[in-house]
Amino acid sequence: MSTEVYGMIECRPGARLWGCDDEDSAWHAAIDLWLLNIGNAYDALACLFGIRNTYGFRPLTESRGLPADASDALTAEHASAPVGAHGTTWITWSGLLSADWEETDSSGTRSRAEVAGDASHWGPAWSVMRTLSHLHGASNVRLVVWFG
Repeated sequence: MSTEVYGMIECRPGARLWGCDDEDSAWHAAIDLWLLNIGNAYDALACLFGIRNTYGFRPLTESRGLPADASDALTAEHASAPVGAHGTTWITWSGLLSADWEETDSSGTRSRAEVAGDASHWGPAWSVMRTLSHLHGASNVRLVVWFG
């Protein structure tokens, strides 16, 4: 049985201007991942999120749950997730920037960059997040995912 990835990229447009605590600095859904055709390559899901991690990657983020301040659109999408959805987690663009993309799986043969970097199916998601971070700041852009 396959594992499907669901989720959204969110941003906080007002946070860069008014600060994270300002009432106009709420998170907003930017784009649904299915529009970016990221696929469900298990090596990428393993190194990013710890899902199906038979590869021995140290995941960047794993089972953090839904952010308490998630946008209404993301919360509604998550609530309509298929029965058995699991592994909800999130990471900011600043978290992705600070990752060691040359770190390898337990066999030492494949790097995080090879399986989930800009040249992978995740490239379009990284491009969107990079663009939003230029506008709103790296800590004000995040990816939220769950699996079914």
